[in-house]
Amino acid sequence: MTQTYENYIGGEWTGTGETQDVTNPADETDIVSTVPVGSAADADEAIAAAADATDKWAGMSGPERGGILRETGEILKSRKDKLAETLTREEGKPLGEAEGEVQRAIDIFYYYAEKARDFGGTVKQPSGGRAGLQTKKEPMGVAALITPWNYPIAIPAWKIAPALAVGNTVVIKPAMQAPTVATMIIEALDEAGIPDGAINLVCGPGSEVGERLTTHDDVDVVSFTGSASVGEHVYEQATSNGKRAQAEMGGKNPTVVMPSADVDKAADIVGAGAFGGTGQACTATSRAIVHEDVYDEFLDAIVDYAESLEVGNGLDRAGMGPHVSEDELAGSLEYIDIAQSEGATLETGGEELTGGEYDAGNFISPAVFSDVESDMRIAQEEVFGPVLAVIPVSDFDEGVEVANDIDYGLSASIVTDRIEEENEFIERSESGVVKINEKTTGLELHVPFGGLKRSSTNTYREQGDAGPEFFSYIKTVYRNS
Repeated sequence: MTQTYENYIGGEWTGTGETQDVTNPADETDIVSTVPVGSAADADEAIAAAADATDKWAGMSGPERGGILRETGEILKSRKDKLAETLTREEGKPLGEAEGEVQRAIDIFYYYAEKARDFGGTVKQPSGGRAGLQTKKEPMGVAALITPWNYPIAIPAWKIAPALAVGNTVVIKPAMQAPTVATMIIEALDEAGIPDGAINLVCGPGSEVGERLTTHDDVDVVSFTGSASVGEHVYEQATSNGKRAQAEMGGKNPTVVMPSADVDKAADIVGAGAFGGTGQACTATSRAIVHEDVYDEFLDAIVDYAESLEVGNGLDRAGMGPHVSEDELAGSLEYIDIAQSEGATLETGGEELTGGEYDAGNFISPAVFSDVESDMRIAQEEVFGPVLAVIPVSDFDEGVEVANDIDYGLSASIVTDRIEEENEFIERSESGVVKINEKTTGLELHVPFGGLKRSSTNTYREQGDAGPEFFSYIKTVYRNS
């Protein structure tokens, strides 16, 4: 049975009239949910509800707000299996990956439930005879959150939880390709007893709902995750209207493989980073930069890895699921053609899969390219699909230079057994996340996350202690007797 959802505004579920079906990208005859197509008027109503609730929510103690977040985590935990299945059905990733993402969202609510207790300020020693000197942290006010489809429960969770923990009220607009599990977070918050207006959800197009959230006078802070082109537009709009804003965007993430590495281990690391989530991650490994001494051996190993993956329905725990939509599939296929036209060699994959179960979904075989030069589009532009460019280099210095020779700077890794290479890579890598002997994907929730260059506005980080910092400001108090 298809679940029908409404927008959530001021503590009430409310319809807008127009709706949209969310379908399973592995089987487009499977309707996951029906959601509203909201408008600027709905966004206005949600913002007004959030503004009306600011004093009440901010006026609650940190432990009280934390209690509601903790209860939300408990409710999500009790529904983990349903959430994971729904996530796989609407986004396509294999069920094991979906289960991990749902657990991450649960853990995020637990984490910020406790962080709510720490939100306060610091006491300093005054000078000049003053009786006191202190800082006091305050919530920004109304937070507008715009989230993508590729991590449809984790990213909403890591924006909602810190915003609420420090006393902001929230309006969230999830991506229309996969809004269902974000809506299920709102259901949990509602059941946990959050006051009316403290959390609001409006489903709808970015051109209307998103635009309103970034420009409305009563919105104080905007957090966006998505493509670079849209994120730059959101940031410009928000900041030109006097709002605090952050945008986390794309990546063209490298893994450098050095001669000291175990080649089979390196192939496993790169393969997991490149093809996990069908390559639909801002942190996905899209470039393997491999020392010429092990290049041929690595190429054989990564081709074997790609060809070993079973592509299919995520509910069947396939090794790789479908693209989220026909448009995303078409985008990857276009880059396959571009790469070949520029002279890269397609070693394996890169074909739209048809026949049998594949005819109902958006499937592609994982692609590996060799003979890639650093200035090719396949090595410079974000593909957002399971497409890996393997680039040879002659030494460590060239490897670092090629890794940095892009407009993005989100995540980068190196596979090596030499500690001096590890340390130098950490120092020289132009990326916000640096990993040693690990895939470029996968994040810890209690440390900051964000990129450099075109991957981020690089104004504030997300997650860990950085989350509450973004959603709050500091008031300095001078006290005299």
